[in-house]
Amino acid sequence: MSDLELTVGPLMFLWSPERIADYYAQVAAAPEVSRVYLGEVVCGKRSPLTVESLLLAEEVLTRAGKSVVWASQALPATPREARAVRELAEASALLEVNDVAALACLPKGAAFVAGPMLNLYNESAVAALVARGCQRICANVELSLDAVAAIAKACPQVEIELFAYGRLPLALSGRCYHARAHKTHKDGCLFVCETDPDGMTVRTVDGEPFLAVNGIQTMSHGVHLADAEVGRLAAAGVKALRISPHTGDVRAVLAAFGAFVRGELDGAGLRAAVAATRPPGPLINGYLHGEAGMLSMEVL
Repeated sequence: MSDLELTVGPLMFLWSPERIADYYAQVAAAPEVSRVYLGEVVCGKRSPLTVESLLLAEEVLTRAGKSVVWASQALPATPREARAVRELAEASALLEVNDVAALACLPKGAAFVAGPMLNLYNESAVAALVARGCQRICANVELSLDAVAAIAKACPQVEIELFAYGRLPLALSGRCYHARAHKTHKDGCLFVCETDPDGMTVRTVDGEPFLAVNGIQTMSHGVHLADAEVGRLAAAGVKALRISPHTGDVRAVLAAFGAFVRGELDGAGLRAAVAATRPPGPLINGYLHGEAGMLSMEVL
């Protein structure tokens, strides 16, 4: 039995109200999960379509005893989006910051979580945020477990959360790739990203699946799985594992991770159990090993 906490990260895709309600009802019923992050972190245009559903999800999750943390948008690009970040920062007891602009909106010394879309690649960057009130970071997805361990050793006062399951958030753009693929533009996108609830596959010129597109966001095609053995994760200073929302059998994924942190499954067993849920892409873990992220390596 380990002390690893299981969390659910913010929804990165545009889902219908019905799909959102069903997903978070299942999370609320999952005893394995202790903390859930909510909020629109990718595209501010989506917020009016999802905010009511996410507020209802907060009620369901809170009644179930889950800790709810709201997450800020990663690339606020308009005055309306900047205002939304400020209002969220002012209203939140604890905010996940995904863009440094949100730091200016927080009261001096306020505690916050550094999200995985901040550029925190070394101990000095993390230490600077700790001095500003950061109490937890969800480590950048490109970092190896050894790099995460170095940050944990240099900054023992900050909790380390590891992105453990889901398509990797790699980059954001001012342009909407989804809209372009549907021969329209960002301002007139018609929310076409909703047609791909796990992202749209991008292929190479040879037809091989390579990346995924989620509106303005570039993601990995493969589904990252932090399947390093629990002892190795603990030795690296990891305190929590983050599950990123996707379609499919969420209860089976959460149950597999629950068995993993309880020591009932090893890394190989976790991989087999998650693969059986038929995730939207092949399971990968290369970044964790310090290799290309799209690779699938032997368990650490």
